[in-house]
Amino acid sequence: MDDVLPASWQDVLGAEVAKPYFEELTGFVARERDRGPVYPPRGEVFAALEATPFDRVRVLVLGQDPYHGEGQGHGLSFSVRPGVRTPPSLRNIYRELHDEYGHPVPDNGYLLPWAQQGVLLLNAVLTVRAGEANSHKGKGWETFTDAVIRAVSERAEPAVFVLWGAYARKKLPLIDQRRHAVVQGAHPSPLSAKKFFGTRPFTQIDDALAEMGHPAVDWRVPSHTA
Repeated sequence: MDDVLPASWQDVLGAEVAKPYFEELTGFVARERDRGPVYPPRGEVFAALEATPFDRVRVLVLGQDPYHGEGQGHGLSFSVRPGVRTPPSLRNIYRELHDEYGHPVPDNGYLLPWAQQGVLLLNAVLTVRAGEANSHKGKGWETFTDAVIRAVSERAEPAVFVLWGAYARKKLPLIDQRRHAVVQGAHPSPLSAKKFFGTRPFTQIDDALAEMGHPAVDWRVPSHTA
């Protein structure tokens, strides 16, 4: 794999990428790229870790796997680049944000401003075959991203873990809930959005951050309209 583990994560994850399973995973992803398109592109697989250094993580939002449409997945969970249509789950997230805080609904789905404030937008699986959701599930990424979750949980500085949906909630045993806050709820997918709306997750996150002595996140997403 051509991607380089970001420097701030080297100490906590360097041993992980040296393990046999990761070598097998690397080979699998390389073979998949030889066969056809894989998202995100090379160089963006670890984009979430690059955008949010280890010592700056205040919130960890766990997704499942990257968007599998052309031009969508770019390494941050729930996010797409400017110019790419905002996916349904993210549109529902924006609706809830508007209902909670009155923020305008953004004209784009680019969540890098969140990541730069310490919101780690992590998928449990970091690559996907074009057009085939969950196609890289069970190949080793989960072992790696479990190590990411554990690393944040074992850190002295507390954080808020956001687990939306049954899949994400399975990661609860990895988190030391005595020291960290966990915000749980339904997934913002259209399939479960009725249970997601009204749960006020962003207020819960900001309240937990305040108790930890962290500033609130500015959840507004800048406009990219020309």
